[in-house]
Amino acid sequence: MDEQRDRRSAVGFRSDRGRVLMALMLSTGLIAIDATILATAVPSVVADLGEFEQFPWLFSVYLLAQAVSVPIYSKLADTVGRKPIILLGVALFLVGSALAVLAWNMSSLIAFRVIQGLGAGATAPMAMTIVGDLYSVAERAVVQGYIASVWAVASVVGPALGGVFSQFASWRWIFGVNIPLCLLAGWALIRFYAERVERRRHRIDYAGAALLTLGLTAVILALLEGGNAWAWVSWQSLVSFALGVVALAWFALVERRAAEPILDLAILARPLIRTTTLLSLGVGGLLIGVTSFVPTYLENALGVVPLVSGAAVAALTLGWPLSASVAGRLYLRRGYRTTILAGCLVALLGSVGLAVIGPSPNPWTVAAACFVIGFGLGWVAAPSLIAAQASVDWNERGVVTGVNVFARSAGSAVGVAVFGAIATNVIAAGRGEHDYTTIVAASTWVFVAVAVVAAGTLLAGLRMPRGGVDSEAYAAEPEPSPG
Repeated sequence: MDEQRDRRSAVGFRSDRGRVLMALMLSTGLIAIDATILATAVPSVVADLGEFEQFPWLFSVYLLAQAVSVPIYSKLADTVGRKPIILLGVALFLVGSALAVLAWNMSSLIAFRVIQGLGAGATAPMAMTIVGDLYSVAERAVVQGYIASVWAVASVVGPALGGVFSQFASWRWIFGVNIPLCLLAGWALIRFYAERVERRRHRIDYAGAALLTLGLTAVILALLEGGNAWAWVSWQSLVSFALGVVALAWFALVERRAAEPILDLAILARPLIRTTTLLSLGVGGLLIGVTSFVPTYLENALGVVPLVSGAAVAALTLGWPLSASVAGRLYLRRGYRTTILAGCLVALLGSVGLAVIGPSPNPWTVAAACFVIGFGLGWVAAPSLIAAQASVDWNERGVVTGVNVFARSAGSAVGVAVFGAIATNVIAAGRGEHDYTTIVAASTWVFVAVAVVAAGTLLAGLRMPRGGVDSEAYAAEPEPSPG
């Protein structure tokens, strides 16, 4: 009897929840590998399909589809359960990957990346939500190490696989490798993950879902493509922003009257959720500022090969899971606030270091700064999400997780726009993107902006409530009384 109780309460692969944990790790691995494998294969994709000017859309449409779908999936998960939504995500990712293998031109590949993005928008947040459902706060401190190990492996395996497939086989294998992984993850979820959902009639907020999708798509598209596909001051940019603002304003009005709103805006009025959302915005901005601009900086300034510049970025994606794997022990002993502030300070130190070494490009020092930034973010991202999840009950946990994930995507979209505008203006005032002095100056100013974002993230961290993980400040909000 005691042995059975220990198996139920233990954390790890041998426990009763171990098979579900492996299924969640497989599902997370799909997204983690996809996030790192494509970048090294872009030259091969362009050489085969052509249309070089369109290749940035491979990343833009994926990020866009993922970001706009997260809030909708999250609400549905709180309505019909997590299992149908994560299985839908894995299925869409499977379909998108299989179609991408067959892509006949860049436009078709971009369209299939949209399907992959829609799959990722369900898979990643649902995996984190299910972890929040199955494990207590103390247990999540251990489980986070397992999930972090997936990202650590992906940060090394992803770029290597992308390079190997591109050089020795075909770039199509970077999508083909997802097919058996999707099938295995889907089978494991169907076989081992069982959830009990209270079945009752729901009123689906179709109007809210449509307006939210339209508004987010228009605004994020304007942020992603402003200064790239079209000028900031152009009719495309103005129309996209105007459409997005009007749709989101209309969405806010609709949600006030909806019986079951797709996104309950009252959640964002809670101080803890608002603070963790701001932290997630900062994490997204820091992440995109480093991963998008460090490779260009090293390749254009020093002429290093993509493998070397990719290794510098990999230092960030390696530092993050290493710190995330031990973050649980820290927040259990010192509390969420102390852990998050420590992470913000470390990330700020790395960001300032990156800005300081900007005028003197060196792959080793840049990689060291990236590792420090990643190490700091590992103490911010997971603890802030876990704190938000712990403050709500099952019927709101999906939405809260979705808001956190969406905020990170939005931070990345805004970051790309702001950092890109800074770099473009400096290059325009200089001697062009191939001039050493100009590219170094542009990159340095971007790194200064990254340090400013890190400082803002630290200020957001100061708003976290004091107290341990079991204090009243982090307890679940009481459910509203009926009527």
